[in-house]
Amino acid sequence: MRLGLVVLSLAVAVAVGLPALAQQWPDSPGPSAQQWPDAPKAQPKTRPKAPPRRPAPDDVEELTPGQIERAQEPDPPPSKSKAQPKTATSSSGPPARTVACSGAFARDSSHIRLAQVFGPNNVIFDAVDGPDSSKLPASILFPKDPARRLEVLWTNESSRSGTQLIVINGRSNWSGPRGLKLGLQLTALEKINGKPFKLTGFGQDGSTVAGWEGGALSKLAGGCQVGLRLVADRRAPDDARSKVAAAKELMSNDAGLRAVRATVAEILIGY
Repeated sequence: MRLGLVVLSLAVAVAVGLPALAQQWPDSPGPSAQQWPDAPKAQPKTRPKAPPRRPAPDDVEELTPGQIERAQEPDPPPSKSKAQPKTATSSSGPPARTVACSGAFARDSSHIRLAQVFGPNNVIFDAVDGPDSSKLPASILFPKDPARRLEVLWTNESSRSGTQLIVINGRSNWSGPRGLKLGLQLTALEKINGKPFKLTGFGQDGSTVAGWEGGALSKLAGGCQVGLRLVADRRAPDDARSKVAAAKELMSNDAGLRAVRATVAEILIGY
């Protein structure tokens, strides 16, 4: 406490003494340029401002120790609040798992293009299952991940270029144009197409779309076409399955077809 009073007394003495000193020694020019040839031109002096008046000793006795310490601390410099530049948040990331008739899946795409978009470690060139137990060369996206697997066949196999067919099957969760996904039922497909469509009879491998009947899926942006393979529910009654298997063509709103609860098992997008 006593030490704090001494410090404050010194501060008061300095505050009182500075104006007196300023009266005894008014501003006077410093050493001339002739005395200091190398010195820069003297800047006009300004009278130093007297420090803020500290409380008188009589007032100090009424302050608490914490208030005395805060009174001895110099005022903090004014903070300069400069607007921080906005950093652009990167929206880059894994491409959305949607096959569109453009970009990496456009007609003029290639194996190299797929590797550039999805990463060279995520694309391989290998044989995939074709019709009648055949094998076809294709680029495979994410071959070790069934949920992200996608197969792309090329018009020019030697250069692996020119998109011919994009296949979504198995357990892949890729979606096609207009939100087509594996597992969709006939009612959902009719809603996407905007009207009923035509299918072939159900064979051992299921049924395929024979025509979209002028619906929304008959013409897609980018010039590609989409086909589907549907399979009947294994728990459907045998008589219902036999009826759809014997038919050559069926409409999607056929009552017998609805009875087998057919769903999408494969999506084919081609040029």
